[in-house]
Amino acid sequence: MPCRGEDFIETLMGRRSSKLLRPGYVPREVVIKALEAGVSAANAHNAQPWRFIVVDDKAVMEELLKEMERLWRRDLVDDGLDVEKVDKIVENAVGRSRRASLLLVACLTMEDMDKYRDSVRNHYEYIMAVQSVAAALQNILLALHAMGYGACWRCSALFAPEAVRKVLGLPEDLIPQALVEVGLKGGETKGVRRPLGEVVHHNRWGVAYC
Repeated sequence: MPCRGEDFIETLMGRRSSKLLRPGYVPREVVIKALEAGVSAANAHNAQPWRFIVVDDKAVMEELLKEMERLWRRDLVDDGLDVEKVDKIVENAVGRSRRASLLLVACLTMEDMDKYRDSVRNHYEYIMAVQSVAAALQNILLALHAMGYGACWRCSALFAPEAVRKVLGLPEDLIPQALVEVGLKGGETKGVRRPLGEVVHHNRWGVAYC
């Protein structure tokens, strides 16, 4: 039976990123249900350009995180940050990932997206594929929240694609997009949202809608 509209809206608006996950068992059926929700998302041309890798082997998780950490440290040092600050930033972020029960790595493929003879439209197709993967990720986050589990969408895979490809054995045509930490709910981020009046306009820019 479909849930009542107000129940769905309440679930949707109650989702928060769980940045302090508690380690614990996340059943396989929960992960599958969340992924089923993900692949039901709206997407460009129904091309379904998403691909997911479920990483629940702790040894593989650790190898992936260490390789990503190595590249991140290199980049931060190249940015001119001192070693002490780099250590603090990296250890905090990677420590959060290590508390996850499993990681979902989201990738993008252009295999079934439309192809054009000009770079401008091909670039737009790429953006449409990114948007499609993002829609799937939002569904996954909402599904996990609805089932009582915590999750946090991280951009780390986007910044370290070579690490993800190396550790997970990805083919070259897959483009890492995101990493979702999944586990038992712990501390949640309660970010303040901008009021609609700041972000919604009516018919033309600068005309208030609400």
